[in-house]
Amino acid sequence: MNAPIAMSHASDSRIRLTVNGQPVTLSVPPGRRLTRVLRDNLGLTGTKVGCDAGDCGACTVLMDGRQVCACLVPAAQANGTDIVTVEGLAEEGRLNGLQQAFHRHGAAQCGICTPGMLMAASELLAVTAAPTRQQVEDALGGVLCRCTGYRKIVDAVLDAGASGAFVGAKSGAAVGARIPRKDGIPKLTGEEKFGADEAPADALWLRAIRSPHAHARFTLGDLDAFRKNHPGIERIFTAADVPGSNSFGIYPDLKDQPVLADGYVRFRGEAVLALVGDRAALEGVAEADIPIVWQELPALIGTEAALAEGAAQLHAASAGNVLIRGHVARGDLEAGFANAVARTARRFETSYVEHAYIEPEAGFARRVGGRMEITACTQTPYMDRDEVAHVLGIAKADVRIIPTATGGGFGGKLDMSVQPLLATAAWLLERPVRMIYHRPESMASTTKRHPATIAVEAAADAEGKITAFRFHGDFDTGAYASWGPTVANRVPVHATGPYKVGAALCTSRAVYTNGTPSGAFRGFGVPQAAIAHEAAMDDLALALGIDRLEFRHLNALRAGEATHCGQIIEQSVGMAACLEALRPRWRALVGQNMAFNAAEKAKGGPLRRGVGVGCMWYGCGNTSMSNPSTMRIGLKADGRLTLYNGAHDIGQGSYTIMAQIAADALGLPVGLVEQIYADTDRTADAGKTSASRQTFVSGKAAELAGLDLRATILRLANAGPESVLSLDGPILMVAEGVVVRRIDLREIPVEGQEGDVLTGEGTFDPPTSPLDENGQGVPYATYAFAAQIAEVEVDIELGTVKPLLIAAAHDVGRSINPMLVEGQIQGGIAQGLGLALMEEFIPGRTENLHDYLIPTFGDVPDIEMHLIEDAEPLGPYGAKGIGEPALVPTAPAILGAIRDATGAVVAKVPALPHRVLKAIREAEAAQ
Repeated sequence: MNAPIAMSHASDSRIRLTVNGQPVTLSVPPGRRLTRVLRDNLGLTGTKVGCDAGDCGACTVLMDGRQVCACLVPAAQANGTDIVTVEGLAEEGRLNGLQQAFHRHGAAQCGICTPGMLMAASELLAVTAAPTRQQVEDALGGVLCRCTGYRKIVDAVLDAGASGAFVGAKSGAAVGARIPRKDGIPKLTGEEKFGADEAPADALWLRAIRSPHAHARFTLGDLDAFRKNHPGIERIFTAADVPGSNSFGIYPDLKDQPVLADGYVRFRGEAVLALVGDRAALEGVAEADIPIVWQELPALIGTEAALAEGAAQLHAASAGNVLIRGHVARGDLEAGFANAVARTARRFETSYVEHAYIEPEAGFARRVGGRMEITACTQTPYMDRDEVAHVLGIAKADVRIIPTATGGGFGGKLDMSVQPLLATAAWLLERPVRMIYHRPESMASTTKRHPATIAVEAAADAEGKITAFRFHGDFDTGAYASWGPTVANRVPVHATGPYKVGAALCTSRAVYTNGTPSGAFRGFGVPQAAIAHEAAMDDLALALGIDRLEFRHLNALRAGEATHCGQIIEQSVGMAACLEALRPRWRALVGQNMAFNAAEKAKGGPLRRGVGVGCMWYGCGNTSMSNPSTMRIGLKADGRLTLYNGAHDIGQGSYTIMAQIAADALGLPVGLVEQIYADTDRTADAGKTSASRQTFVSGKAAELAGLDLRATILRLANAGPESVLSLDGPILMVAEGVVVRRIDLREIPVEGQEGDVLTGEGTFDPPTSPLDENGQGVPYATYAFAAQIAEVEVDIELGTVKPLLIAAAHDVGRSINPMLVEGQIQGGIAQGLGLALMEEFIPGRTENLHDYLIPTFGDVPDIEMHLIEDAEPLGPYGAKGIGEPALVPTAPAILGAIRDATGAVVAKVPALPHRVLKAIREAEAAQ
């Protein structure tokens, strides 16, 4: 693995800058990156580092009024210039017009790219007060965002000159209001602290040495001698130094990944050593000089190689290289096929997909007496706590996880990254230790979306009803289990799509290979399965001469019908309503594209337009497993209202919606709600931020906590359930009609460590049941449903595909905050577009954001949205999840549109130009 670039010189030189209007003189190496000068020397951490290569634009600042990537500017080149960073935008302590527009429109989600976006937009607005949409996209095109889908950012820049009030909400009216993010302002000013933004001043640095081979054995030479020859290296840790168990993993009984490999590596990027010491000394170490002797072994790349007869077994406990199997069976499958008049069979392949969050993994650890504290980016603080305790061999109660702001996750920050290495070093050295992954390290060593090989068969009768459905998927889980069992178990439950089928057999395998470990990525295998089941729906509709959208509407699951797991979903089944919302747009596009294609063919042009539809369903929460969340809320003697919120926000907005829900349940304005946030010492376990569960599960817990505190207050005041609450400092007023009772909170004894005098608590665990040997049971308490249509333009000579429009209809149960829901849908669509058309991670070849392409401003088309609110009785105010459902239908819709335009079925995703051309040629040959 390549070492991070060390930008340093033998001697410092003095440079003079004006930074945010203030003159600054510094003695720094002339080659030091401007990002390091701003962040390390001046403490201006609002300027973010996402790649150190000029690819992501997160470090964009203004230099003499022009936007530059600060990571590409050496200090000597910046000498004498005027630099403006995000910290310099606010005017007299108040957000400027651009920042206010970002806040109004919800343009900052996780917030890691926001400073770069603001600086690029500032340059544009300084010269063009009223830019066009195209000018905005061009000006901001060098800054990448992985969360938003870019639409709200563009809208905010276009609205920067307007003066609009922020939306508020009265008592009891927060749910459903488009209130700005409660954590939004720090994201816009640069005050928000991410994993790389702070650490104790005396913290040592840690650098991992990683395998350059996918499969190898290795021996270590004289590390003591090596360390003595490299002053500044305090310690070199090996597998033998891990104080507890040299293993970690998601499942308690399946911790198969070592913290540091012990003589044997299973993938390129696996950590084998940890060097700890002075940052400059670590950066100066050449990996070729480290005494490691490698014996490269044949690598099992892909599931076919791993399943082949005689393949090396990568883990002793597995059955061959099969980690786990999934299975759902219902009905007489062969009769279903025999009685059909239309039948299809296809095979699909999908690739590794990189999460590409703009924030690389980072954090620090310190030993506090007999306890370990870790401050780092994560999606799952409580799971981190348990895993770190396992690695150190100490009690869970002796580990504290303090999440930083997390700059995107999408599932990739569910697995531990820096945590076990930092914990080991800080525990043994009894010194604070910090670590920041560089971009190639992040991409090489962290989990990906599972590559899949899928075979699907389906059949329908003369009336268009689906009579039989067979599915098998092999999912490449890579070198270690990670979330492989979750994928293998979730996929068969979702493999039929949101349709009523007569009979089904759906199976899966998670397979060990020597690939990069595959983990959670926004859908746990369901997006891959949806590509297959939606292609099958198109096949059957075309064979029967039925409109593709109407075929889906005919077969859509409805309330009171049984799934292929035998579960009868009684309520909140909005699949048909989603399709009905899209029907007018669908019909218009079908007609428009027929006319366009006829005209294009007549003139011999290469462009063809098509429209496709994709549908999905998604179970919110864990599959047939306990999935609880607990939330607490308290009142202090001075009248402060605190929500103890353990649901970590990685950009999706849980920090805001939990406050909205709890405030309405309690009956006080959401503006009064302060929060203690996702600290394992100070908040209850609200579960992981994944599986589209936080709104549904933690949101319900927040509602119950608010109701619990309200009930306590009403008992104390001897008041009825319709009473109205209000706060005036320490005086709590309870109005029942014209009677107002006043409670002086200062007179109530304090309870608990946080100083609250009145508290409420809520716990919710969605009701599910285990699946039997045929996958029959209740795997999820509720499901999200969605349909999307995509219009694309294909150049049949080049194989290029340009999306023109996505129209999305999502059944969200109840939209707690429509602005945040829209942002999730737009961001999910952008990631689904990447899955369909451009994203393919290849270990050793695409380990940076230059070679690995994600959608930019110009790639994401107009997006139309329809929010369907088919209330879920179990959810908070009827709500259910949206995070993963936003992505799942996009790729199937785009692939269906390519087929509509060209007649070609792209069987290997992403649909890169050469694959599209190949599919077109095959379709032409088959005619």
